Amino acid sequence: MTSAKRPTSAFVLAAGKGERMRPLTSVIPKPLVRLGGKPLIDHVFDRLKAAGIKRAVVNVHYLADELEKHLAHRQAPKIVISDERKQLLDTGGGVLHALPKLGNGPFVIHNSDSVWIEGLGSNLDRLLDAWDEKTMDSLMLVAPLAASIGYEGLGDFQMDPMGRLTRQSGSKMAPFVFAGVSIAHARLFDGAPEGPFSLNKLWNKAIDKERLYGLRLEGIWMHVGTPQALAEAESALKQPLTTSSD
Repeated sequence: MTSAKRPTSAFVLAAGKGERMRPLTSVIPKPLVRLGGKPLIDHVFDRLKAAGIKRAVVNVHYLADELEKHLAHRQAPKIVISDERKQLLDTGGGVLHALPKLGNGPFVIHNSDSVWIEGLGSNLDRLLDAWDEKTMDSLMLVAPLAASIGYEGLGDFQMDPMGRLTRQSGSKMAPFVFAGVSIAHARLFDGAPEGPFSLNKLWNKAIDKERLYGLRLEGIWMHVGTPQALAEAESALKQPLTTSSD
């Protein structure tokens, strides 16, 4: 499942209020919280740059001036701001608002609090290489529950041998959790509502069409959503890679 159309642009979700990360986010936006000596959002941009992403659209809302000031020093990828100061649009609404800046082709969607310790090679490179717009409306990086830090749920998805995803349901745990990174085609947003809405609404439609796929993350995924999860991630960065996703 490899496409010649490898995405070179990205949308980075950075507008949220980071309420679960308080008190750290009382004075700085969550993307500027430091992990391993540098802001979370710089971990994202460094990975995007290494994978050949040339242009990143970033949405801003909470403490937007502070975030824009930080982003002004970034050389690569090229940063374009999507302003949500007037209204926070949630994940789906934020991407839809920025679509004119992203174009009609496929693009990466990356949460600013999703980081990982690489296992075998670059997970983002593998995701970009696996994109196939003929069969997919969205391709997600999904992490095994056993190789995740900072996630406390029952899992998000089941994955069949072809990589197609379906939702976790009931009380049974699902083996995979969304790792905060995906590739989307602009057609995923056809018929999307105006205003704030979650990307989950569009992913559910893609599941119904059997066009939502997943790629297994190799390494350790870290969802840095709370001060406790941040401390766990800091500790993991100092340890050798011992957790296997096999």
